[in-house]
Amino acid sequence: MQRIAILLAAALLAGCEAPPVTKEEMSSVDYGPRPTRWQEEIRSYLGIRLTDPKSAIIEFRTEPKQMYQRATDVRDRQWGWATCVWINDKNSSGAYDGFYPMTVFLREEKIVAVNNGPDDFGVIGATYARRQCAELGAPFTPRP
Repeated sequence: MQRIAILLAAALLAGCEAPPVTKEEMSSVDYGPRPTRWQEEIRSYLGIRLTDPKSAIIEFRTEPKQMYQRATDVRDRQWGWATCVWINDKNSSGAYDGFYPMTVFLREEKIVAVNNGPDDFGVIGATYARRQCAELGAPFTPRP
């Protein structure tokens, strides 16, 4: 039943494409200074959440860029300096699952939101991460 609800929510999300974020929306929030220690912050975040963080392959695909995401029925409003990260980590059986995209929002050197991270299960986070990585300049293409 939960799987059906997730698939239905993903279908609704895909079918209801919101108009692009306006310049007024982008300028309505304070992004703070561009982060300088963002890679260390993301590695620290992943280090306490992945099954085997020492063996994880982490690819930082973009430099941080200002990004704003409107609130939806399934996500709160997000803004900050966003970056696209591709991760390939081991599952509980010790096998690599393949790369997946993740977007991370930072403000004041701290992570404030993550799409498709280790704590974000389901299709919706993956959908946001794929779209945001493409918008940031790193469209996700699964590898064999």
